[in-house]
Amino acid sequence: MTGGTFCVSNLGLTRVEHFTPILNAPQIGLLGIGRLTDRAVRNDAGAVELRPFVGLSLTFDHRAIDGAPAADVLTTICEEIEGIGS
Repeated sequence: MTGGTFCVSNLGLTRVEHFTPILNAPQIGLLGIGRLTDRAVRNDAGAVELRPFVGLSLTFDHRAIDGAPAADVLTTICEEIEGIGS
């Protein structure tokens, strides 16, 4: 790969739910996407229901970006997936 800055690594078709992707130069960020699973969560009424869950990992180069803006990127991705940002 040449000239890359941000990459996505998807292990969603495997049994891997979470993983830590490793950067390769010249990348400054890498989003790792794990397998989609169902998780039991409490809804607003206090009842337990199953909801889809996917593990996301963001690896980034601290020389290029600080932790807070990187966390904001991951938060925005989560909100878009959950439909909050719509």
